[in-house]
Amino acid sequence: MFITTPTPQDQQILQLVPILAQASQILLNEYQNYCAGSEFDIHQKDDHSPVTQADLKVNTYLLEQLAVMTPDIPVLSEESDYSQRHAWDVCWMLDPLDGTKEFIHKRDEFTINLSLIQNHQTIFSIIVVPTEQVMYLGYTTELPYRYSFSQKTWECYSKVNPTVLDTIQVGLSHNSRNPKYQDYIDYIEQDYPVIRREAGSAYKFCMILEGTIDIYPRFHPTSEWDTSSGQGLLESIGGGVVSLKALPFTYNQRDTVLNKGFIAFRDEASRKIAMDALSNMMF
Repeated sequence: MFITTPTPQDQQILQLVPILAQASQILLNEYQNYCAGSEFDIHQKDDHSPVTQADLKVNTYLLEQLAVMTPDIPVLSEESDYSQRHAWDVCWMLDPLDGTKEFIHKRDEFTINLSLIQNHQTIFSIIVVPTEQVMYLGYTTELPYRYSFSQKTWECYSKVNPTVLDTIQVGLSHNSRNPKYQDYIDYIEQDYPVIRREAGSAYKFCMILEGTIDIYPRFHPTSEWDTSSGQGLLESIGGGVVSLKALPFTYNQRDTVLNKGFIAFRDEASRKIAMDALSNMMF
C-alpha cells in the first residue's frame, strides 16, 4: 500500500518528475488523437514488431531531456541505436512506449519505462502510466514512491505485516493462449484458489506494487527495457523478477538484449509459490 508522504528532496527525482510528466502528456495526447481517429503512423520494424509515431515522439523528447540532464550518461533505448552499449558502465535504459500493441488496440494499459543501470544492475526505476496520470519511481535500495500528476501528491510504499495467502492473484497478458500458462495456474490451484488478472505491458508490475497481482509469469521472450524498471521497483519492496532459471536479470551485459521469459513476484511468500509451480513444469 502507499501512504501520503512529503515531497522527496532527492535531486535526481526532482529533475526527472517534470520531464516524465511532460513525456506522459505527449503520449497521452497521441493516444487520445489515435482513439479519436486522427491520421496516425504505424510501421513494422525489422523484427516484425510495431512502432508508432507515439513511440518515436516520446523517444525523441526523452533523449533530448536526458542529454541535458545527464550529458555523460548514454541512453539504451528500444527506438535508438545502442550498438556501442557494451562500452557503457552506466546508462539509462528506456522504453518510450511499453505496450505498443495495447496502444494500437486502444487499451489504456501502456507505460513509459525508464531505469538507470550501473555495473549491469538496475539502481533506479520509473514506470509511468499516462492514462492514470501516475508514476512509480525510486531507488532499488529504498521503498518506492507513487506520484500523481493530476493531484500533485506524493505517496510512499508502506510494507504491511506478512499475511497468509489464501488466494493467489496471477497476472497474465491479454489473450494468453500458450498452454503453459494454464499448466502453471493448474499447479497453483492444487493448493490455492487463483484469480486471473489480465493486463498489458509493464502495467502488471504496477499492479503488483498496488497489491492486485501476486505473481506474474511470462513464458515468451521479453527485452531488457521491458523488465529493468519493474525489477528495480519490485526488488525495492522485497519482491523481484527472475529468469526461468530463478536468477535475477542483469543488464547491458549479454550479447543480446533479449531476456526470454521470467517470473515476477510481490514478496517472499508469493516467490515460494511462484517458483514451486515453475519447478513442476517442463521447459
